[in-house]
Amino acid sequence: MKKPFIFIAMASLIFMGCNGQKAANVTTVNVAEFTSQLKATPNAQLLDVRTPKEYQLQHIDNALNINWNDAQFADNVAKLDKSKTVFIYCLSGGRSLQAANKLSDMGFSKIVDLQGGILKWNAQNQNQSAAPEKIIGVCPQEYKELLVSNKKTIVNFYAEWCAPCKMMAPYLLKMQKELKGKISLIRYNADENKTIMKTLKIDELPMIMIYDNDKLVYSHSGFLSEEDLRKQIQ
Repeated sequence: MKKPFIFIAMASLIFMGCNGQKAANVTTVNVAEFTSQLKATPNAQLLDVRTPKEYQLQHIDNALNINWNDAQFADNVAKLDKSKTVFIYCLSGGRSLQAANKLSDMGFSKIVDLQGGILKWNAQNQNQSAAPEKIIGVCPQEYKELLVSNKKTIVNFYAEWCAPCKMMAPYLLKMQKELKGKISLIRYNADENKTIMKTLKIDELPMIMIYDNDKLVYSHSGFLSEEDLRKQIQ
């Protein structure tokens, strides 16, 4: 009886991706709607729940940084006005939804969550506070040079806090060793490689991209099983 339960639990995680269930007073909206509501709200409470390091590298203008992973998160957000709307975002939507549900439990009246987080925000070229010329992680030229070879290259963009990314990591690391010399498998932490993420317009995690020399022949966002990935490199 244990195996069906485990299978259902894993399937639920895959289906939810980096997101989950949300409270009734939490609204998840796309970039256009988020921007519209934010502009229409005087002195809006805009909350960035990523780490201070992520915030310093780039954040939406006028956002307040309160780290979801900080033990003092609840104490810090309690200083906000619970009667007013809180606009909230993270990198791709996972942490912000968890934080939004916490705010709901704490009695905040309305929370607006940015669907896809700052990845979606960047992909749609919204204004941001980071200097555009600053390179964060691998640059486009370095990335292009990695792809020029006589063998296929698998590129995986992931994040440490992303549930589907964690589920894929063991088999990707295994394949990385197994395929050495035959197929190049490169993994990039999205939090540490924002420049190439923005250049490639990657707005969902995990992301798998397969190149034949420097030509993109396959891409997939979200959970991908080992079996399905192997089918793409046969």
